[in-house]
Amino acid sequence: MKGSHLFLCLLSVSCWLNLMPTAGHKIFHFGPCRVSMSMTEIRSGFTAIKANIQARDPIRTLSILSYPHSLHKVKSSDRCCIIHHLFNFYVDKVFKHCKTEDSYVNRKISSIANSFLSLKRKLGQCHEQKRCTCGQESTEKFKQILANYEGLNVTSAAIKSLGELDILLDWMEKSR
Repeated sequence: MKGSHLFLCLLSVSCWLNLMPTAGHKIFHFGPCRVSMSMTEIRSGFTAIKANIQARDPIRTLSILSYPHSLHKVKSSDRCCIIHHLFNFYVDKVFKHCKTEDSYVNRKISSIANSFLSLKRKLGQCHEQKRCTCGQESTEKFKQILANYEGLNVTSAAIKSLGELDILLDWMEKSR
């Protein structure tokens, strides 16, 4: 009898710990989808390479993410859709074309890319469950981001998008 109580207690604690975000992780709400992530880890990786990446950006007059109101005033119901598209965009387009001759920078990019890949998978599950709907506004905003990206050559666009990662991270934290 005592063993069954101990087992139930341990099982309850185990379940509770699995539901809690791990150290440094915060829960982000993107519409109906919730994602646990370590913004500190992503930010520190980006901060370590930000100056290097931004120095490689030859086009300072154009922005991919902050084109007039690309992420500005996204409705709560559209946040899941646009963030899902943006994680796909960064994983499928940006990180693949951000290679430098500096192995330290490449390792940091790889670490950030792995975090985004994990987040992409988590949001993909929410998207597959049809809880993450895409309204016209989020679709149009993402089309504008893609148009800005595709207006440049692949390498320049990838470097610029990576250099603007702080815009995305700031938006995500404000959306929290």
